[in-house]
Amino acid sequence: MGDLKQHSLIKAQERLRDQVGHALRAALIAGELRPGSVYSAPGLAAELGVSATPVREAMLDLAREGLVEPVRNKGFRITEVSERDLDQYTELRTMIEVPTIGRITRTATAEQLEELRPIAEEIVTSAREHNLIGYLEADRRFHLTLLGLAGNERLVETVGDLRKRSRLYGLTGLDEAGKLVSSAEEHIELLDLMISGDAEAAEACMQRHLGHVRSLWAQGRDEPVGRAPGGLGAVR
Repeated sequence: MGDLKQHSLIKAQERLRDQVGHALRAALIAGELRPGSVYSAPGLAAELGVSATPVREAMLDLAREGLVEPVRNKGFRITEVSERDLDQYTELRTMIEVPTIGRITRTATAEQLEELRPIAEEIVTSAREHNLIGYLEADRRFHLTLLGLAGNERLVETVGDLRKRSRLYGLTGLDEAGKLVSSAEEHIELLDLMISGDAEAAEACMQRHLGHVRSLWAQGRDEPVGRAPGGLGAVR
């Protein structure tokens, strides 16, 4: 029975780490964790009402995703993304994803594409319900699952990495202004074009969508947030 108790404890610790990670991602999206600022695990733990251990574990998970970087004896710095970085990431995604969408349109079956409709609708629903975490998670699943129909796992990994590196900050203001809904609805438009077999129009839609996302990113990082600079648990 001792082994079972230990197993249950480990599972509980893992769940707490995941919950903390979810809260930190939400703070990133809301702009409460600011790019360039350094945050200590104890400081974040105090604000979240947990011990420092699950916070450190969650921050290490975020570090593996490229969202933060460890700072010796201080904590973790939120990684910064410059306008030049964003332009280059968008250019790479356009070079990869636009022609791939055309190829998938020509080769995938209507049944395969239709299976993605619930995810596309989930993106729209999340945008309308102001569920930013749900919006970004559904968006990630839609795009990577769709690209997976090309049969190239390395391509999917590459795009997944580019998405992490060009993640969105400060979406709260955009959400409140209702600017995310139109971007969300483009997923359904793209899917309909692909199912109809119009590869050229699907490619054009994908290119427009990536440009729209880039524009939203630029607007989002300029949105004011409710907290003082530095935000949640920053190291001064």
